[in-house]
Amino acid sequence: MNTPPPQPTTLRLTRTVALASAACLLVSGCSVLGAADDGADTADRSGGGMKVALVTHGGKGDAFWDLVRKGAETAAAKDGIDLTYAGDSDPAAQAALVRDAVRDKVDGIAVTLAKPAAMRGPVAQAKAAGIPVVGLNSGIDAWRPTGLLEYFGQNESVAGQAVGDKLDEVKAKHALCVVHERGNVALEARCAGVKKTFRGDTDNLYVDGADMNAVTATIASRLRQDSSIDEVVTLGAQYGLSAVKAVEQSGSRAEVATFDLNKDLVKAVQGGDVQFAVDQQPYLQGYLAVDALWLYRTNGNISGGGTAPVLTGPAFVTRSNVSAVARFAAAGTR
Repeated sequence: MNTPPPQPTTLRLTRTVALASAACLLVSGCSVLGAADDGADTADRSGGGMKVALVTHGGKGDAFWDLVRKGAETAAAKDGIDLTYAGDSDPAAQAALVRDAVRDKVDGIAVTLAKPAAMRGPVAQAKAAGIPVVGLNSGIDAWRPTGLLEYFGQNESVAGQAVGDKLDEVKAKHALCVVHERGNVALEARCAGVKKTFRGDTDNLYVDGADMNAVTATIASRLRQDSSIDEVVTLGAQYGLSAVKAVEQSGSRAEVATFDLNKDLVKAVQGGDVQFAVDQQPYLQGYLAVDALWLYRTNGNISGGGTAPVLTGPAFVTRSNVSAVARFAAAGTR
């Protein structure tokens, strides 16, 4: 049984009754707020609202996480939330960021579970402090055991299986699945899913995702070594673009397919350099995670009832339908 959500200290009034009335007009069915409080710590927060931390395993310079962050910031602006974003691809460093958020006494935390074991302790610490935690993007098989309230993302195993079926449709025979971060449960699940349904051969290739030149060189080398590879499947948009370069450099005739989108990848699909992309809608993941914390704090809502994830993908983007998302990708939201 779900217990009523604890009320965030950041929702206490620190301004005038007129501001309280205005806030009620923005939230349908909101109750009359209490009288002014002498808590100086809430007086200067933007919007007088909640304080939420979004902590991901995203590294610097990765356009994918820019989309997640932009979605989160849009939800925060709508809800009057004071949002902080931090990301680190090192699991120990990501765990430390979550602990920092707990010490900062935030009203909610949204976190990714690329390495679930590293997050168990920090999530337990947050729960002990009465801070609700939701998951997004990575960890669809781990969010409930880890103790998260809700989850927003893509079932990576299902997405991988869908790609395997797609490769059968295009009559591929030998796929190379490129993993850019060893041990990331979401990425491993994608390649495992491809292998499960694809009737051809599937090999995994592990590359250093932090070095794009090395990614290109490693894929090109493998393509030169094995001319039977007729499909390269990458697990991120920028790696798909690297695979296109690798195919050119190696003289291979392999096609390229990828997970995830950005505006440059959309152009590659439009031009035929990338056969298709799987869109998990990262902007939507960030938006829903932050908005869910606001809904839980203000109205006790729990998406999926706390037992089922809210799926944001997979959807295939091909040359035949890419125009429908191209203008959103250009605006940085797809």
